[in-house]
Amino acid sequence: MTTLSTPPLSPKDTLDYGHRFDANRRWEASLTLGFAAYPERDTSITRMNVARHYGPLRVQRAFYPEGRNGCCHIYLLHPPGGLASGDSLNIAVSVDKNAHTLLTTPAANKLYRADSNGVAWTQHTHLKVAEDAVLEWLPQETLAFDGSRGQQMVIIDLAETAKCLGWEIIGLGRPASDLPYVSGIIEQHFQLTQNGRPLWLERQVIDPTHPRFAGKWGQGGATVHATLWAVGLSDPEATISELRDKIAPNHNWAVTYRRGVLLLRYLGMERNEAWDLLQQAREILRPRLIGVKSVTPRIWLT
Repeated sequence: MTTLSTPPLSPKDTLDYGHRFDANRRWEASLTLGFAAYPERDTSITRMNVARHYGPLRVQRAFYPEGRNGCCHIYLLHPPGGLASGDSLNIAVSVDKNAHTLLTTPAANKLYRADSNGVAWTQHTHLKVAEDAVLEWLPQETLAFDGSRGQQMVIIDLAETAKCLGWEIIGLGRPASDLPYVSGIIEQHFQLTQNGRPLWLERQVIDPTHPRFAGKWGQGGATVHATLWAVGLSDPEATISELRDKIAPNHNWAVTYRRGVLLLRYLGMERNEAWDLLQQAREILRPRLIGVKSVTPRIWLT
């Protein structure tokens, strides 16, 4: 099975890599965010107390559409709008005790075709959630162009009483332009731990030349994948029953619960169908997870 690797950095300035066009091309961007709960009258308010960035990756401000004592909404901004060969995005988020944060993006992320040297891109996300804190990780979808090569990694470290609700959606090719994903390779990793104990470890390689890509025993030719996770549910069995009862039956999705992690999966051909499914699931899950109804981030409506 084909895997990807990224050339190690040398002591040279990263800018030198960004202006190269050979196999050593590298352009880095990083964002480190921290959130803490601060006392305010009879309750507390979540504020962003750390915001460090390097390169074209940043945030502008915090939003409070659920009230000042509600969830702190943050929009992750990446002005280039996508990843090209050599790009390296690193996102680190830390949510302290009793804080509640929602992170999303203003638009779909694009994974562009690799250059003539086949240089890969990388995107690493590390989410850390402390005791009694809540993190919602809800980026808009990722769209992979034909020929894209790269590696995505999502690492989630939870404390014992932390709660997390998140999703990842990827669409392959550009069907509206009749440009399917027929070449390239994308390697995805998910790692979720609680108090250092691994609860969900997963690796998949999206390779259109592998028999699994088209085989009915594997991906079956599906061009859209979506995974939603929830950790911290008090009644997972009732939650799964409600999901199955309230979401229209569809052979493209299924839900399971193991080792304290609820996983809802979509495998199909319609990006909008996957997006609608996850939003419906969130409307059910959020009240059960944190006792607050689902609020749509304003950026999704623009």
